[in-house]
Amino acid sequence: MSERLADNIVEIIRSERLGHGDALASSRDLARRFGVTTPTVREALRRLEATGVVEFRHGSGTYVGPGIGRRLMANPHLPRSTRASVLELVEARLVLEPAVAAAAANVRMAEAVRELESAAANALHPPEESLRRSVHFHVALASASGNSLLREAVEALLQVRARDQVEIRHRYNDRARDHAEHLEILDAVRDGDAAAAERLTRTHLVAIREAVLAADFPAEEPENDGGADGDGGDNDRDSPATSAAPATPDTSATLQEGAQQ
Repeated sequence: MSERLADNIVEIIRSERLGHGDALASSRDLARRFGVTTPTVREALRRLEATGVVEFRHGSGTYVGPGIGRRLMANPHLPRSTRASVLELVEARLVLEPAVAAAAANVRMAEAVRELESAAANALHPPEESLRRSVHFHVALASASGNSLLREAVEALLQVRARDQVEIRHRYNDRARDHAEHLEILDAVRDGDAAAAERLTRTHLVAIREAVLAADFPAEEPENDGGADGDGGDNDRDSPATSAAPATPDTSATLQEGAQQ
């Protein structure tokens, strides 16, 4: 019942063209609309909270979350990060993001460039706090390309590997340097210099890779055939106080976005 009701609530969000941050009807109103009990609605909303489709704000109500458009979701039960898993993320970003930066410089969608300007400062925030910021710099960079699929690809990559992304933030921990590199990329995009945007993004990510290679990581535990060891790793708008499943891996934050490198 709650799964079907969750689907119906998502359909309301889409049919009413609600976006991230828009308020939903109260649990009571939704219960009346669907002819179910308020606890049943709350259970459905908790399902949606676990995937970031909705978010609860204490004393305020239920709002559309950043996960409403995502096609890939993070697995909250992934093993802890290792040097290999963090490097895998960096290498994937090296394949994708320099070309995305060049595309952004070629297109330079005005509104997305403004978003990029705002997101550049997020590098100055601590790792976990930056995960709660509204827009990840490299997601905003992909937005500036004007290609929604590129934005979705970058956002999904950072979302499903959020633990590894936080590890990147801890290893590449010179906030001033990180911020300065983002500003250089921003300037290249704003100037329409695709070659510079690509080169600067690649240089930025290579520096991150070098920091990860030089960093200390906990010793990885060996795997065994049986898998026993780790593998390395009421106000009318009711706001439920707890949720049935963790919304994000480890850091209590989704790509809403993101750690900033």
